[in-house]
Amino acid sequence: MTQLSDTILAPHPFGTEITEQQLIENFQQSKLWEDRYRQLIGLARKLPPLADELKQQNIEMSGCENRVWLGYQLLPDGRLHFYGDSEGRIVKGLLAVLLTAVEGKTPEQVSQTPLAELFQQLGLEHQLSGSRLNGVKSLINTIQEIAHAYLH
Repeated sequence: MTQLSDTILAPHPFGTEITEQQLIENFQQSKLWEDRYRQLIGLARKLPPLADELKQQNIEMSGCENRVWLGYQLLPDGRLHFYGDSEGRIVKGLLAVLLTAVEGKTPEQVSQTPLAELFQQLGLEHQLSGSRLNGVKSLINTIQEIAHAYLH
C-alpha cells in the first residue's frame, strides 16, 4: 500500500539526523562484537515503535524469527520514505541500519545503494546468525523490489 501525501508516516531520525557516514565511523570504532551489539541496541532504541494501525499484515515480513514490518511511501518530490519496526531488538537495530542507507533517496538511488556491502563495512555480516543474515537479505531484497517497482 503506497500512500502519497505530505504527511510522513512513522518519522524516524535515520538517514537525516543519523547518517550512513556516522554509522560507519561508530561501528569501525567498535572492535569487539559486544560493542557492535551495543551499537545495534542503541539504534533500535532510536527507532520509534510503529503505531499499531501501521503494523499491517501487508507490510509484515514473512520468514523472520521476530515479527518485522517494513513499510514505505512515495513522497510528493519523488523520494522514498521507508519505515518499520521489529519485536526483536537486534533485528530492529539491523532495520535501522537499512533505513539509514535508503531514507529519503529516489527509487533510482535506492536501487544503486549497495546495502549488503554496508553490512560488511560495519563488520556485521560475519557476526550474525544464519537466520538473522537471511532476514537482513530478505529486507534488502524487499527494499530493492520497492525501488525497482518505481523504475519501470
